[in-house]
Formats: sequence, structure tokens, C-alpha cells
Amino acid sequence: MNENHSDDQIGRARVQDTPALEAYYKELEKLGAGALWTVANDIEPWEPRSSSVPMLWKYDDLRDLVVKSSELVTPEQAGRRVVYLVNDKRKDVSAAVGWLYTGIQVTRPGESTSAHRHKASALRFIMEGEGGYTVVNGNKITFEVNDFVITPNSAWHEHGVDVNGKTCIWQDGLDIPLVNALEANDYAVYDGKQSIDVPVNNSPINYGTAGIIPADKIWDEPFSPLFKFSWSKVYPALIEASKSNEINPVDGVFMHYCNPMTGGHVMQTMGASIQLLPAGFSGKAHKHTGSFVYQCAKGKGYSIINGQRYDWAARDIFCVPSWAWHEHHNASDNEEACLFSFNDLPVMEKLGLYQEKDFVENNGHQEVQ
Repeated sequence: MNENHSDDQIGRARVQDTPALEAYYKELEKLGAGALWTVANDIEPWEPRSSSVPMLWKYDDLRDLVVKSSELVTPEQAGRRVVYLVNDKRKDVSAAVGWLYTGIQVTRPGESTSAHRHKASALRFIMEGEGGYTVVNGNKITFEVNDFVITPNSAWHEHGVDVNGKTCIWQDGLDIPLVNALEANDYAVYDGKQSIDVPVNNSPINYGTAGIIPADKIWDEPFSPLFKFSWSKVYPALIEASKSNEINPVDGVFMHYCNPMTGGHVMQTMGASIQLLPAGFSGKAHKHTGSFVYQCAKGKGYSIINGQRYDWAARDIFCVPSWAWHEHHNASDNEEACLFSFNDLPVMEKLGLYQEKDFVENNGHQEVQ
């Protein structure tokens, strides 16, 4: 395989413009056509190329403005009362990175939203509050801080906070930009509130306990029947895994949330992960196709992305574009750090587009610019 990345070689477009060619191009343009060789090298890069840039959103800077939105508009007025986070290079599609959207939603005690559904898949990672809940296809699920909740593609869902609860804030993640790019999105509003068809927390009770699942029920949906992954179970599992497994030099203790029926990703188009960086961890750099949005769930640290350092602490959100060199570091010598993330890996993997590469210089670490 030829590793020369110069376009001035056989096999790449190397046509030099002439007056005759420029006139020819104008003739084609009039007919809605063009010569491939004028764009071939740009649309077929030597390596994957992202339109996004790394970004960090500091929670302490955003929180007051997120809460202020609850003083200015109601959930019913807004449809969904969310402050969305947008990449400097993806504003045209309202994406945080690649084809992924994220935002921060706030709901006060006693408030709730109308049920709705859309072709875009959605997920939540709970940041603050008490007494919050979601209803997914008639399943009412309560949640606590650091719980991970899914609302799959085309599932009816609504959110609220019990009147005796505390204001809840959570991160939303959706693949709206992707589904819109495929020209396949839609939106529908439920007529009234969903009926609660099963006992509260029926989904995590049946599919999230001790690795067992109901033997007398058929689940034939393409997404996970487990709609909530409780931090009270996830965090101890991370701690135990850190004691019994070799620490991955790139990602520490790295776990995927999974569909208990298949062992695969929780939804068709978005996956989610949780990782623990042990005290003092200094991760080696790598890059891969697939866009990632991270939230620090615990601790503090920093990531180096394409040579730039981004310091994060609990509740901060940052993104790693596809094919960007990145490495994660725990800034504490006595406390572990945990990072939640969601991604478009199911799409990359199903389409055969996933690839990765390790960084080999400087013992696997980037130099900070």
C-alpha cells in the first residue's frame, strides 16, 4: 500500500486548468453537472476528516443560564426547555460534534412535558435534582443523579419532576443532525398524557437486575428493553472492574452500556459508555472514526485533543471529533475520575466505517501546543 499522502502522484486528480477546461466546466455547470477530477481529492481525502472542532462547555459557566430559562419560559411553551450546545463549526446543523446533538434540560418540581416522539434517538444523563422521572412507551421510570436513561427512536416519551422533588437538570443527547441529514426525521405530539401500563420502574426491575431477564416475555424491538442504567449499580461495577482487570492504557476502565438481550449497543444509531480513570492515570493517545460527547460524572482531569489541553471537572461537557488524536488524564493522585460519553459508533460499525490508530511518538503522548 502506498503511504505517500501527496496528491501529486498517479491515482490522484492532477489536472491543471486551461482556458479550454475552464470553458468546459462552465458548460457542465449550466446543465447541473461537473467534472469529478475538480473535486475528487477533496471529497476522497487520504484519511478521515472531520468538520468539527474540539470544544469544552464549563458547567459552572452555563448552570445559572440553564436555570434562568425556567424563569423565562415554561416546558409547554418551549416544547422542551433546553439550552443546546453547538460546535463552532457545526452551527448550520445545530450539532455538538459530527452528527450528534446535545443540550442541558431543566425541569422544576411539579412541571412535566407533553408526550412526543421522533425518529431521532435520544438519551439522558442526570446531572442534578431529585424526584425526576420519564415515561417511555407507558413505562414510568424514576431517576437519580448520574443515572443514564434512553428514549429510543419513535418511542413516546415525556419527562417531569414530582411536586415534592427538587429541580432536575440533565444532559440530552440525540442524533437529530444525522437523521435530518438522511432526510428521515419526524415529530409527533401525543394526545394527552400516556397511560402508565406497568408498575413504576418495571423496565429496570425486569431487565437490570443481576444479569437475569424474563424467560416468558418476548422482546423484538431493535433497542434495549432496559431504559435506565442506575449509577448505584454502574459505579460499584466500575470499581470492581478496576480491581480485577488490567487497566487499559488508553481509556482506563472502559465499559459500554448495552442491550441486555444482545450485548450490543443500547440503540440503533447511538451508543453510550462509562469509564473510570484511576488516580494519577495518564492515558495514551489514539484516534478513531466516530464522534464522542463526554461529561465528567466524577472527579477532575484533562484531555489533550489534537495537541490542545482541555481541563474538565464534574458536570463539564466536551467533545472529541472523529479522527482527532485524544488522550485522557486524571488530575488527582488520590481519587478516581469517571467520564460518561455517547457516540455514533453503532452507525460506524454497522456501515463498516470504524477504524482506529494508536499514537506512537513520545511514549504514546501528544505534545501540548
